Amino acid sequence: MSATLAKGQNGPLATNDVVISIQLAAPADLSALLVTEQGKVRSDADFVFYNQPSGPGVDLRPGPAGQPAALAVNLAAVPADIAQVRAVITLDDPNTNFGQFAPPVAYVSDQAGAQLFEYRIDGLASESIVIALELYRRQGAWKVRAVGQGYAGGFAALVTDHGVTVDDSSAQTQAAPPQAAPAPPPQAAPAPPQAPMPAPQAAAPPPQAPPSYPAQQPPPTAPYPPQGGGYPPPPGPAYQQQPPAPPQQPAGEISLSKTGPVSLQKGQRVSLRKEDGAALTFVKMGLGWDPVQQRGLFGSRTVDIDLDASVVMFADMNPVDVAYYGQLTSKDGSIRHQGDNLTGEGAGDDEVILVDLMRIPAHVNSLVFIVTSYKGHTFGQVQNAFCRLIDGANNAELARYSLTGGTPTTAMAMAKLFRMGGDWKMQAIGEGFNAKHPGEAIPQLGRFLQV
Repeated sequence: MSATLAKGQNGPLATNDVVISIQLAAPADLSALLVTEQGKVRSDADFVFYNQPSGPGVDLRPGPAGQPAALAVNLAAVPADIAQVRAVITLDDPNTNFGQFAPPVAYVSDQAGAQLFEYRIDGLASESIVIALELYRRQGAWKVRAVGQGYAGGFAALVTDHGVTVDDSSAQTQAAPPQAAPAPPPQAAPAPPQAPMPAPQAAAPPPQAPPSYPAQQPPPTAPYPPQGGGYPPPPGPAYQQQPPAPPQQPAGEISLSKTGPVSLQKGQRVSLRKEDGAALTFVKMGLGWDPVQQRGLFGSRTVDIDLDASVVMFADMNPVDVAYYGQLTSKDGSIRHQGDNLTGEGAGDDEVILVDLMRIPAHVNSLVFIVTSYKGHTFGQVQNAFCRLIDGANNAELARYSLTGGTPTTAMAMAKLFRMGGDWKMQAIGEGFNAKHPGEAIPQLGRFLQV
């Protein structure tokens, strides 16, 4: 009996041989990217698609009539330095998008055909490409995670983000990949009529790969994108150091109090030291919101709003890692996301992020807590949104920032933790901008990093 996964959920794989298949109502192709811990392919051999149907441990097999090919994965044969196998669905016609069809469904089965997991990929709209599932290593075992991360930027943007070098000239002239013969063999799947998949070329390791932990390494100097191995790779422009935001007028820095939580105003800072002078070492960031009630002809109804909390780790102006619904734990283990809430239903914190300040690498000096609206609802449609800081030792609420008067934007920089001298401090931000997921948000966060 198969298990049904929701976005961000995972499950264990008890067999070494699995098959990933998809079902959807439009012509599409299934491909695979085999990536390292840095989220990059090692060479073109780690990209499995219809013109290169075999890779290390992964083979593309013909699917049933009218359906795309399937990916047969022998997990025991996947090289040890490959951390994740990502299954990608690409619509044949790039002028169409998933929002025009019923949601695709991804299946993971064993070699005998017994279904192990099923994932209906809801919430897609303008995207023509989606990373459906990933198989990943965890403590010596393999697991499957429902990703459902759409790309509106095109197939070239996706593979480039994973380290595949794209031949721009061949992409522009819609030429066949250089490995293919002038006339494709009869058994090969036809290339998409509008924009065939670009030819992968072996690429040298990207120069902007982030430092490996431990934290004693020097801060990275490369621009975005970060190579943390987690999603989502940004479809937007390269990260640019942005000018600082106009100076705010905070109400001054305050200290934590035993008498009750500090109510923060926008721009206000709080020192993360207790009244006895001891520094906090383990904190929780809780984020909450309520679904909005809409009135209609037949009464009121609840509109589910899927907000996603994330933490982006920065070394100076450079993003180095992110914890979010697609990668619940930072690479160094210092930040742990407690899971995705899809509706905002229920009292209290809807999403909780744990931060072990003692394990933050030395070169990481800022943590920016953001909330993005996956379905595109604006913060003007959100009720009772708040961000609060909790002492991880005793669960006492230390500080709270309430969002009053939501902005017509789809993302919010809620707060940041930053080093100043030997101490960590927190600053309430509460600034809106437009992004539906962290990949779109990260390039816009530079203006919040100024201390």
